[in-house]
Amino acid sequence: MKVKLVKRKNPQDKTKSKFYANAVNAGRKTLRDVARDIAGRSSLTRGDIENVLSNFVDRLPAYLMDGFSIQLGEFGTVRLSLSSKGSDTEKAFNTEGIKPRIVFTPGVELKHQLKETSYEVTKVPKKP
Repeated sequence: MKVKLVKRKNPQDKTKSKFYANAVNAGRKTLRDVARDIAGRSSLTRGDIENVLSNFVDRLPAYLMDGFSIQLGEFGTVRLSLSSKGSDTEKAFNTEGIKPRIVFTPGVELKHQLKETSYEVTKVPKKP
């Protein structure tokens, strides 16, 4: 995996800067790109895979709002977390201040594969 070095202030000592690794973004894969890749490795068509993935994306919010976490095999688990402003009493609490957040926890196999990644420091040309 390619990484670029970025100079940032050291959080422990704001007077000093240090270099930190940032992942180099190689671009974006669309749902169609992913479906095409998977179709090339299975007996399913790109359309079949796109259909399954689109239906999954359509159903995911309902599962989360119903209070379920979604365990996706070795890939990981998706769940909903909430944040809100505190109130002094139950009666004073206002639900309009609730902010949902989607949390992804990678599975053991995914974590293991990422841990085995090798990194290459590269210089990324500056955008004109």
